[in-house]
Amino acid sequence: MLTLQKFISQYDVPGAVVLLEGKRKVLDEDKEGLYALGKLLASKTTHMIFRSGNAPGSDALFSEGVVSVAPKRLQVITPYRNHREKTNLAYDSISLDDIDLVEEDEIIYQSKSNKKTSHLIDKYADGERNRFTSKAAYIIRDTVKALGTANIPPATFGIFYDDLKNPISGGTGHTITICIRNKIPVADQTIWFGWLEE
Repeated sequence: MLTLQKFISQYDVPGAVVLLEGKRKVLDEDKEGLYALGKLLASKTTHMIFRSGNAPGSDALFSEGVVSVAPKRLQVITPYRNHREKTNLAYDSISLDDIDLVEEDEIIYQSKSNKKTSHLIDKYADGERNRFTSKAAYIIRDTVKALGTANIPPATFGIFYDDLKNPISGGTGHTITICIRNKIPVADQTIWFGWLEE
């Protein structure tokens, strides 16, 4: 079992990027724990950058915890400029609009592994913008969060709040799958809830 101490000693190194994100729907009894984990990790580490997708729910709760201690260590990757701008707490905010996807073959290739949006990925990458291709933007954003780009470092670890009754589904499931496929270690609340007790 990965303890908090082990996690910190192994991953709190210069250049570390930790995904801190998950489902939009958070059980009421879990909300405090998400905020607490963001705060705990930010207060007990020095080097980690915490990366989020700026979504409501898990992303917001984790992010609020991080910025309560270390606002300069929160980074978000957004599907488009001005995405949820009023609630974006990040010191460093990067939009897909700022990424030249034509140069990011691997991002496009791995984003297509999401069967629900695979037919829309190329259209989006080719510059087609409409209400259908906007769904592709979210999946591409989720892939970028994990793998990075030519100018964005990849994640070194992924911490997620998942739906344990329907695990590894939706956008969160896509991000977890991309992490696992690319050997980026992951932990969900079955592991990190224990960290709050240590």
